[in-house]
Amino acid sequence: MEQTEYLLEMKNISKFFPGVKALDQVGFTLKRGEVHVLLGENGAGKSTLMKVLAGAYVPDAGEVLVEGKKVERFSPRRAQSLGVGIIYQEFNLVPYINVAQNIFIDEFPKKWFNMRIDHKKMHVDADSLLASLSMNVDTHAIAQELPVAQQQMVEVAKALTHDLKILVMDEPTSALSDREIEKLFDMIRALTAKGIGIIFISHRLQEIPLIGDRITILRDGKYIGTREVRETTSDQMVSMMVGRDLGSLFHRDFQKSGEQVLKISNLSSKKTGLKHINLELNRGEIVGIAGLVGSGRSELARAAFQADKYEEGEVFFFGEKIKHGNPRKAIQRGMSLIPEDRKRQGLSLILTVAENIVLSSLSKLYPTGFISFKKEDEIVKKYIKDLRIATPHSRQIVQNLSGGNQQKVVLAKCLCTEAEIYIFDEPTRGIDVGAKGEIYSFMNELAKMGKAVLMISSELPEIIGMCDRIYVMREGNIVADYNKENATQEKIIAHAMGAKKEECTI
Repeated sequence: MEQTEYLLEMKNISKFFPGVKALDQVGFTLKRGEVHVLLGENGAGKSTLMKVLAGAYVPDAGEVLVEGKKVERFSPRRAQSLGVGIIYQEFNLVPYINVAQNIFIDEFPKKWFNMRIDHKKMHVDADSLLASLSMNVDTHAIAQELPVAQQQMVEVAKALTHDLKILVMDEPTSALSDREIEKLFDMIRALTAKGIGIIFISHRLQEIPLIGDRITILRDGKYIGTREVRETTSDQMVSMMVGRDLGSLFHRDFQKSGEQVLKISNLSSKKTGLKHINLELNRGEIVGIAGLVGSGRSELARAAFQADKYEEGEVFFFGEKIKHGNPRKAIQRGMSLIPEDRKRQGLSLILTVAENIVLSSLSKLYPTGFISFKKEDEIVKKYIKDLRIATPHSRQIVQNLSGGNQQKVVLAKCLCTEAEIYIFDEPTRGIDVGAKGEIYSFMNELAKMGKAVLMISSELPEIIGMCDRIYVMREGNIVADYNKENATQEKIIAHAMGAKKEECTI
């Protein structure tokens, strides 16, 4: 049979849920050996389209063809048999078993007339698969003990145990360092060289020209267009995604700062690696903390919030030294933390939107101990409206929302505490451009109200665009600080990577 141009064709795919048209006649194609980037805001339909491909959803209209043959039955096992593999943002590894067992979990090598697992062969074959990806991973290591980058490679190796033709990667770089991203891209190029087609989902526009061949953009469940990456600018991508010209993404009204609200003096912790940290934060400011992954930024945020202990140094709230602090006391004193890992540390996924929003404010909202659902409903509706949280109702379970809307629920929960100091740890990670702009606007409004914001981010444009002052961290130390007038990406990167002093004056 003559080989078709496309490895995958998804034609006029529609999918309906109660009250929601998630996909409306969406088309998508994938060629052999290409990286096709799928773009769109949270809620645009990317995940739904990929779940159709994975067999988790049956389309209400349209058809899917793999290597020119129409898919008649939709199920995860059927998709796997057709050569479709998906690596989700939250990995599907079994945390308490080793690497080799995870790789061959669908079908273990057997011996003795298929009576027993051949553990020796399993580890040899796992080593061989990982070597084909140029990865050196201990196949006897327990999965949950591996760094994120290595867990990702184990997921890829697991997909390769089947006759892999199509690999979907959902936000594969969101938790990786620059060096790990380079290794991931090398691995992707090795896979495409074998004719495997890659569907690459990402919100990081700067990396698309480095790895993508084509892009397809969805908006509000509709197909917007497909373009060659080399012929498309970032501005054009953004315009297609949001349906408008964003103009200036960063909404910031710089103003004179007020009284000091937070001071960290000579703080050190052997457990978290922080060393002699000195930092100040004033009312009306947004102060940034920049640095590479592992530089100690999140550890500093948790220490300031009193979530992690420290052996040396002092923390002052409004001039008062904190003794024997903890997060509850930090909240009572007027501090709120929006953590990097919103799902594990910022939300209770099995609770509703309303329950999550008021969770940290129960004692303030209901000092007598009696809950007023009428009052709760009024407060929650206000935050849903102000933050434009896309949810059918306030009693929706949070885990059913998109990533960007989950992030907004975390923000609403923190705003509900009516704090004076807000710590934002990677507030825009994994969310779309439009949602980023909304979060920037709210940070700006907090500063205008006289609140103080400490912002941790790996995205230097937003650090420079939003912050009055910037601290740069490396290996648990603050190695430089800048104000908004003299901060540049080159200077920050040079300090973060440990360049010599004379190289930091670019």
